[in-house]
Amino acid sequence: MVNLFNAVKKGCKKAFVTYVDLIKVIVPVYILITFLKNVGIIEYLAGFFSPMMQLFGLPGEAVVVLMTGYFLNLYAAIGAISSLQLGVREITILGTMLGLAHSLIIEGAVMKKMKVNVLNLVILRVVSSLIVGVILNLIL
Repeated sequence: MVNLFNAVKKGCKKAFVTYVDLIKVIVPVYILITFLKNVGIIEYLAGFFSPMMQLFGLPGEAVVVLMTGYFLNLYAAIGAISSLQLGVREITILGTMLGLAHSLIIEGAVMKKMKVNVLNLVILRVVSSLIVGVILNLIL
């Protein structure tokens, strides 16, 4: 019984630390995206990228989520998604695209240490992500 209690206690501690680490990423990104939306920068980016994002059936502002996920990580993308008014369809498309290509900088560094051709894998992941986005737009 003592071992079970210690295991639960240890698990709860690790879960709390993980929760705090995620909050440290998600909340600042959420605040930043909300700020950028309120000062009009998101609207400007949305207008500029809207034609490209229509290929994926996404509003122009979704480019912020896509770039955040591509260059930072999925948790930052979650913060960005939560600050925008996107529907289930759009979130599904973005989530799938980001599942294929995310954290490209960090994972690129890891791939480089593993002596893998980083450029080819990054191109493959991004192109795959974009193709899947187009396909999902057509079928959803």
